[in-house]
Amino acid sequence: MENSFAPLVSRIRTVSTRHIVGRVTAIMPQAIRATGIEAVAEIGDRVSMGPAHLLGEVLAIDETGLTIMPEGGGDGVRLGDSLRHLGPRRIAPSGAWIGRVIDPDGVPLDGRPLFPGPRAVSLHAAPPPPATRRPFGARLATGLAVLDTALPIVRGQRLGLFAGSGVGKSSLLGRLARNLEADITVIALIGERGRELRDFVEDVLGPEGMARSVVVAATSDQPALRRVRAATTAMSIAEYFRDQGAHIVFLADSITRFAEAYREVALSLGEGAQMRGYPPSMAQAIMRLCERAGPGPRTGRGDITAVFSVLVAGSDMEEPVADLLRGVLDGHIVLDRAIAERGRFPAIDLLRSVSRALPHCASAEENAALADLRANLAGYQRIEMMVQAGLYSEGGDPDADRALRLFPILDRFLAASSDGPDAAFAMLRGHLSENPMVADHDPVA
Repeated sequence: MENSFAPLVSRIRTVSTRHIVGRVTAIMPQAIRATGIEAVAEIGDRVSMGPAHLLGEVLAIDETGLTIMPEGGGDGVRLGDSLRHLGPRRIAPSGAWIGRVIDPDGVPLDGRPLFPGPRAVSLHAAPPPPATRRPFGARLATGLAVLDTALPIVRGQRLGLFAGSGVGKSSLLGRLARNLEADITVIALIGERGRELRDFVEDVLGPEGMARSVVVAATSDQPALRRVRAATTAMSIAEYFRDQGAHIVFLADSITRFAEAYREVALSLGEGAQMRGYPPSMAQAIMRLCERAGPGPRTGRGDITAVFSVLVAGSDMEEPVADLLRGVLDGHIVLDRAIAERGRFPAIDLLRSVSRALPHCASAEENAALADLRANLAGYQRIEMMVQAGLYSEGGDPDADRALRLFPILDRFLAASSDGPDAAFAMLRGHLSENPMVADHDPVA
């Protein structure tokens, strides 16, 4: 337990009586050059510049000085202005942060005071050593039939949620934040529109979701550094609670905006754009972030189950960010605009989605039911255009006839709520047996 004086002691520890000072030597459109502290500064350190104490971050160091990216542009900084070294950027989470909305520096955004915890942690911690990590844990209930059966989420898994705009991505993330089994949920909102932050917190998450959540937000008007840091700060908070033995659900919306912000930072340092406009180092930055999630060490710590959302314009799964994450993560959920337009939510395209937790997290009987489900959906997809054109006649192909009969039932199943994996599989087996006595659950709005 944290004693009542721990926040005060933590704040006092951050007070410095000695400051190392340098000078601004050059001001460029996206960066500032300075000298005088290159012997003590490290990559990622914070500095303040000029009489307005504009904050910036050290991005590069050489024998002639430092390259600094200001957090809010270079307005107000002049040649020769003093520059003060503030040291490494850290945050100090605590249990009091649960239920709060903060910015990437741990400053509250909900108008209420928030003290730091007793111990500061790095924003760029290394993931647990691969040889010491646990395997996947138990299957988690989600409240959605499709995710409790065909696309299971297990403890410690890392999934990608691939979707265009306006197809229900935020609603699905909010439902997972409320219902996915976890001790604490940490949510990174990266580059969201400002008006949507309150909507997400109050309407999508609601009091039930916020009661166990920490939300880290950097809106679209924030500088690129802060948008990048929203993801790393949120992951550091998740690691803090994981190291106390808790099971954490980590939700990031979206990794595409993280990559776009990272591109701004990298290009300002002169890195070339190669991967459809993205710098080569972007891939390493995303993989490093993703590897910090997942199963924890075998003893003494918890796990981080993560869902990373990816914006795919025009359903292009081959664009660099989507293609990279498909290879890094332990499964992907694809939302389809055509399914959303006909009113089925969540608009998951099951045939394009996969969970790498299967087949190990399901029994032989359950895997057989899932294979039957996919076969019937694929069978209907093959004849769909013929059915719509009136060119298909029943009786020629028994498998196609069965797929045609089952499709409306299975399509409703993919939008159904559930009371857990066991109940969802019972419902699925009833549908596949074409048993008219099996009742459908209400679809998820």
